[in-house]
Amino acid sequence: MRGANPFVEWIVKVAQPCNLACDHCYVYELLDRTWRHKPAVMANGTADQLARRIAEHARRHALSRVRVTLHGGEPLMAGRSRIEHLLKVLREELRGTAVCDISVQSNVTLLNPSWMDLFHRHGVSVGVSLDGGREANDRHRRAKNGRSSYDSVQRGLELLRRPENKALFAGLLCTVDLANPPLDVFEDLLAHEPPAINFLLPHATWEHPPPGHDPNRTPYANWLLEVFERWYTAPRQETRIRLFEDLMDLALGGHVRSESTGLADTDFLVVESDGTIELADSLKATRDGGPATGLDIFAQDFDSVARHPVVADARRGGLAALADVCRGCEVVRLCGGGLRAHRFSPLTGFANPSVYCADLRVLTTHIRDRVVADATALLGSAS
Repeated sequence: MRGANPFVEWIVKVAQPCNLACDHCYVYELLDRTWRHKPAVMANGTADQLARRIAEHARRHALSRVRVTLHGGEPLMAGRSRIEHLLKVLREELRGTAVCDISVQSNVTLLNPSWMDLFHRHGVSVGVSLDGGREANDRHRRAKNGRSSYDSVQRGLELLRRPENKALFAGLLCTVDLANPPLDVFEDLLAHEPPAINFLLPHATWEHPPPGHDPNRTPYANWLLEVFERWYTAPRQETRIRLFEDLMDLALGGHVRSESTGLADTDFLVVESDGTIELADSLKATRDGGPATGLDIFAQDFDSVARHPVVADARRGGLAALADVCRGCEVVRLCGGGLRAHRFSPLTGFANPSVYCADLRVLTTHIRDRVVADATALLGSAS
């Protein structure tokens, strides 16, 4: 894979269906409809081939560690036996080659002690999708019959927070909704004692802007900055917030490999339940088949995938991948031009600033100035 970084993470769609009907879901509620034609769950033979391909890639690039995230839909709908088969074959194929960090991103409404026993045996951490307290969460994350999902999520989280299970709690993923007061959301999330929280901007494009989009008032930056100040000024660290930590690292000269910040190449792929290979799920916001590559794990190894023009173009970082207006921006090294999907317009493709450009400028400038000033003051006091 000449001139390119290897892949180190695979997001695996072990189940296509979901037992909830979240109206902001980026899998089912955006423009992409290709999920309708994919098998409901990943077959064991597909899992076997995936594990072989990952191990082959790890050996070829001398990778000492790789990551696999079980995803969906709701991944627990694949069933324990099918998930265990995948976990076993990943361990077997990678034994002696690379450590495999495995996680599952779930709504935890189906989580029970049997699942936790399986996850303990295979060292699987659990990330939970949750948008805040009952009112905030139920604004979008409801069951298919329209009823609240909150009590079911609470039960799953209580199980995950038990002393014997807490080490497997990876954290919370929260989609920002301007209708939910930011500090209320943050306090409600903190009540679950998560080791980490990640905030996700609603996936949107210039054709379909996010709710409340207003470049003059930057509501998404304002929402996030209320949380940032509460988190940053706390007398002790209550949790990690990846978005803020990544921006702080970049502001202080660090190097961050992230899809949504910085200028590094992306290093992950999505593998669907039928073995087809796709780009980031966020591209489902752009058009039907937006993440599709036309490639699959049976016909191509991951080095061939990396060389494919569609994949190479989509994962390319650096200033050359951005619109002209972004290249001279003072905060481009921090925001990286924003998520690729958020730059999309039907007329000009991805050659645009992010639909969140104004918000990202305010957010990154504030965090940069705050952190650099504090670091300078600390260094001055120490000299």
